[in-house]
Amino acid sequence: MNIINKHILGKLIRKNRGNSKMKKAVQQLISDLEENDWNKPIDLIENRPDADCVYGGEFYFFNINIHRTLIMIEFEENGEATIVWAGSHDDYELTFKNNRNVIKKWLIDNNWI
Repeated sequence: MNIINKHILGKLIRKNRGNSKMKKAVQQLISDLEENDWNKPIDLIENRPDADCVYGGEFYFFNINIHRTLIMIEFEENGEATIVWAGSHDDYELTFKNNRNVIKKWLIDNNWI
């Protein structure tokens, strides 16, 4: 699978310099994405139980357990995964208020849907 906007994850790692556990977890997610071609949501969930669909079967948050880092990814039918957003759990709550309607509005406002 091809990953678009991988630089967002690099920025997250640089922001948390010194957090080797988070860096390793993010690198594992990148590896999982690059090595797999998940065609169905069930395939994704079976391989990454930390994935949570937040909109339309296309947008998922991955809960990187170290420091509750969340990464939102859009999966395209053409085999691409686009990194949409990454941040800490506090950033997530500030931005999305733990609410799917707020997530949908954010996606619309940022021209993702």
